[in-house]
Amino acid sequence: MTSFSSEEPHTSPAKSVLLTRSEQRNMAVQLLLAMAAFGLLLCGWIWQWLFPQQSDVGQILFGVASLLVAVPVLRSAIYSLRSPSLHGVTDQLIAIAMLGAWATGDLMTAALLPGIMIFGHILEERSVIGSQEAIDALSHLTRSRARRILPDGDIEEIDNHQLRTGDRVEVRAGDRLPADGRVISGSASLDTAPITGESVPQEARAGDDVFGGAINLDGLLCVEVTRTGADATLGKVIALMQKAEHAKPPITRLLERYAGQYLVLILLIAAATWFITRDAHAMLAVLVAACPCALVLSAPATAIAGIAVAARHGILIRSSAFLEELADLNAIVVDKTGTLTHGELHLQRTVLAAGASSDAVIRLAASLGAASSHPVSRALAKLLPREQYLPLDDVSEQQGMGVRARTAQGDALLGRPAFFGQNSIPVDAEPEHDGPLVGLSLNGRFLGWLLLADSLRPEAQMALAELRQLGLQRQLLLTGDRDSVAQRIAGEVGIGDVVAQALPEDKLHQVSAEIAQGFRPMVVGDGINDSLALKAGVVGIAMGAGGSDIALASADVVLIGSDLRRLGTCVRLSRACRKTLKINVFIGLGWTLVVMAAAAMGLLGVGGVLIAALLHNLSTLLVLGNAGRLLRFDEPL
Repeated sequence: MTSFSSEEPHTSPAKSVLLTRSEQRNMAVQLLLAMAAFGLLLCGWIWQWLFPQQSDVGQILFGVASLLVAVPVLRSAIYSLRSPSLHGVTDQLIAIAMLGAWATGDLMTAALLPGIMIFGHILEERSVIGSQEAIDALSHLTRSRARRILPDGDIEEIDNHQLRTGDRVEVRAGDRLPADGRVISGSASLDTAPITGESVPQEARAGDDVFGGAINLDGLLCVEVTRTGADATLGKVIALMQKAEHAKPPITRLLERYAGQYLVLILLIAAATWFITRDAHAMLAVLVAACPCALVLSAPATAIAGIAVAARHGILIRSSAFLEELADLNAIVVDKTGTLTHGELHLQRTVLAAGASSDAVIRLAASLGAASSHPVSRALAKLLPREQYLPLDDVSEQQGMGVRARTAQGDALLGRPAFFGQNSIPVDAEPEHDGPLVGLSLNGRFLGWLLLADSLRPEAQMALAELRQLGLQRQLLLTGDRDSVAQRIAGEVGIGDVVAQALPEDKLHQVSAEIAQGFRPMVVGDGINDSLALKAGVVGIAMGAGGSDIALASADVVLIGSDLRRLGTCVRLSRACRKTLKINVFIGLGWTLVVMAAAAMGLLGVGGVLIAALLHNLSTLLVLGNAGRLLRFDEPL
C-alpha cells in the first residue's frame, strides 16, 4: 500500500476516523488519474499495433500517462522524507522504481506501476474503511433522542449528547436507553445484546444499573444518568476500537525503528541485483517487492477484529497489548465478594421461635429493614415490595446494633444478638452460621433468627473449571473476608489455595509473590480494595456491572455483564488473535522475502515489475482477509 496523498503521510496504518471530504476528494482524483493513465496506455498500445512505423506516437502517449500518475507518487515520497516510517518507505520505493523505469526508457512500466499501486491502495483503503464503518455504526448506538424529565415534571425531548450526569430520563417501551444510568422507578425487560452480547433479555428494576444503547422491550423506566459520552460503556468500546487501529506487533515496531536503514538495505539489494544480473527490470521488481504494506497492516487489522469481537461479547479490552498477554496466562487470582459471589446479602434461611409465623416474621423484618441503610437491613427490605410494609412509628436506630420501632402489635426490634441483651429480651440459642445473623422480636417476645449470606454466582464453578482446562491450573482465592467463609466458597468452586482477611496492600504483595514464583496471573476483582492487585497482575480484569470506579479504572479488561464465563472467552479469543497475527506476519514478511528473492533472480521475467506490484497488492488483501476471519469467532452463553 502507498499513500499517494496530497496531505501529510499517515503515521498509523489506518485512520482513526472515516475519510474526510478532503481525503475522499484526493482519492477520487487519484482514481481518475489512474483511469486516465490506463486509457492513454491502451491508446498507445492500439496505435503501435495499427501503425508500427510510428511507434514514437505510442511512446509519447505512454510518457503522458506516466506523468499523470507521477504527481501523487512523487508528492507522497517527498512528504515521507520528513517523518520516516514503513508507509514512507513504501512511497519512496515506488517513486524510485518509477524514476528507474523512466531512466531506462520503459515509459509503459513507469505508467503501469504507480497505476496498479493506486488501484491496490484504493481496494485496501476500502477494506480498512470497512472496519471504520463498523466503528461508525457502533457509534450510532450512542446517538439517540432522550426524554429528559424537568424539575417541574414536564418532559423535553433532546439529543442524548446534551444529557449530563444526574439528569433523569423517561425510557418508554421500544426506546433505546440514551446513556448509562440507574433505574429510579419502573421495571422492564432490556435487550442488552449490542453491549453485553447476551441474547436473553435482562430484567431491570429500581436500583439496577443499565447501559446506554440497550433497548427497552416493554414497561416504562425512569432512569438517572450516571455516565455519558466517552465515559459511557459504548463510548469506551468505540475508543478502544479506534485505539486498536494503531496496534503494532514487535516485528513492525522493529522495522518502524529502523525504517531509514530498511530503505538503504533495499536499495543495496536492488543495486546488487543490477550489478549481478544487469537486468533493470529485476532491479525495479526488487524495489516494488520490498514494499512492507502487508506487514504494516498485519497487527492493526488483527487488533481491530479482536477488540470488535471482544466488545460484541461484552468484554472491553483497553489495549491490543493485553489482548496478546491473555494468551500466555497460566494462573488466576480471584476476589470473592462481588466476583465469585454477587456481592449482595440475601436471606439464606430463618430459624423461628416456637409459635412464630414465617410470613409474619418476613413482613416485620422487611418493614424494619426499610428504616435503615445498613447492608443487612437493605437486604431484608428487598424481601417484600414497599406497599406490603407495616406502618411504623417512633423509628430509631442504634448505630451498629439494630432498629427499634412501634407497630400496631407493640414495640419491634431488629438487630444483633447483643441488641436484645441491652433491652433485656431473652433469645434462643444462636444457630451455626458463617454470615451475618440478626434477630427479631415483637412486644418483648423473641420471634427468631434471620440468617443472611452472599450467594455464589451460578456460573462460577463452570468458569473456573474452563480456565483449568485452558491451562490456568494455579488458582488462588484472595479475599478480605473471614477464612471460614473463604474456605467454603473455595470448596464450592474447586479452588485449592486461599488467602483470607487480606488488606489491599496484602493483596498487592500476594500478586507480586505469584509473579516472582514464575506464574503469569490474571487478577479478577471488583472493589476498591482490589485496585492495587488489578494493577499488579499481568492482566487485571474488573467486573463491570457492579465494580467500583477505581477498580474499573485500574483494570486492563472489563467484563461488562460480569459473567465469569467470559474469562474463558478472553483467553480463547486472545489465542485465536495470536494465531491470526502469526499468519499475518508470515504473509507480510515471508511473502515479501519470497517475491524479492524471485525478482532478484529474474524469475518474474520481463514484466517482473508489474508482477511484483500485483503480488504486493495480493499479499495485502490476504492479510486483511485473514484478519476478517476472526469476526466469525462467537461464543454465545
